Amino acid sequence: MLAAVTRSGAESFVVESVDLDDIREDEILVKVVASGICQTDLWFKRSRASDAPPAVLGHEAAGIVEQVGPSVVGVRPGDHVVLSFRHCGQCSRCQMGNPAYCRRGPSLNLTGRRIDGSAVLHQNGEPLFGSFLGQSSFAQYAVATVDNAIVIDNDVDFAVAAPLGCGLLTGASTTMNVLCPDTDARMVVYGAGAVGLAALMAAAAAGVRTLIAVDPVPSRRALAERLGASVTVDPTTANVVAAVTDLTKGGATHAVDTSGVAESIHNGLRSLATNGTFAAVGLGAPQVTVDMQMMVLKGLTFRGSSMGDCVPAKVIPALVRLYRAGRFPVQELVTAYAATDINQAVADAASGATIKPVLLW
Repeated sequence: MLAAVTRSGAESFVVESVDLDDIREDEILVKVVASGICQTDLWFKRSRASDAPPAVLGHEAAGIVEQVGPSVVGVRPGDHVVLSFRHCGQCSRCQMGNPAYCRRGPSLNLTGRRIDGSAVLHQNGEPLFGSFLGQSSFAQYAVATVDNAIVIDNDVDFAVAAPLGCGLLTGASTTMNVLCPDTDARMVVYGAGAVGLAALMAAAAAGVRTLIAVDPVPSRRALAERLGASVTVDPTTANVVAAVTDLTKGGATHAVDTSGVAESIHNGLRSLATNGTFAAVGLGAPQVTVDMQMMVLKGLTFRGSSMGDCVPAKVIPALVRLYRAGRFPVQELVTAYAATDINQAVADAASGATIKPVLLW
């Protein structure tokens, strides 16, 4: 099959032929129709060691099930599925409804191999880094399992469905599961990329009336307003803390940062009202200094969130229902590219020309 192979953080992706292993008893073969490009793919690409084996990334896909192993239950050939992250379903965290923090999560998602150490992908007889978040879906086919293949209705556009597997899932779930704003909330989204706009759309769907987006890119601020933001702030020209405090009449009750930029996080915390809650989902800032006097005296909550603390099998169908009702307009974020144009898609995302690039295989 064809796959987008990466050999180092500095090199472009190369679409070329690779070999896919036969599925095992508990595995699912998915013909990938669409695969979103997420910042996590690019962050992981940049962070890999120079001597690491070539890799096939991709972790938010939609496609058609072609084969299932004999022990697979609940997924059948012909089903349309969204692929998300893997989790064991058995550890205490999974049992408590927190699969994003699965105890076996790193070994299931990030080793580049199956749990038994075998490689799913090879090229010229040599193993590739694959099974990325249980799929490696920058490819024509992916091997998945029941825990990360969520069946959806057959008439949902694959390009719309694919980014529900990670980026849009993370943003929306952070609003729905972590922040839980009510209609009277004063919520601020820092970073109006795909994740931030998904958080904003979920808040708009929940009826939040005061909804602010902070982003330096004019086109993204304009899109945020079309998607439900009551007002936007340009951090390159405005004093963010003063602007947000004024627009919220005393500070935000809820905020989410998707940029991972330390200054953005600092501004967000300082802009919170008493007893406000701030969720950080971006991976960029390795360290952030927190004013503990402010945190204590204002009774603030500052927490991180992985995948919006979600259960994909519950949240993805819920987002599809919102999309069908016109209350979660994913199509406004998506730009489709031929899979062979992956490097142009990455460049367009970096420039801000595209919010959510989706590869069509």
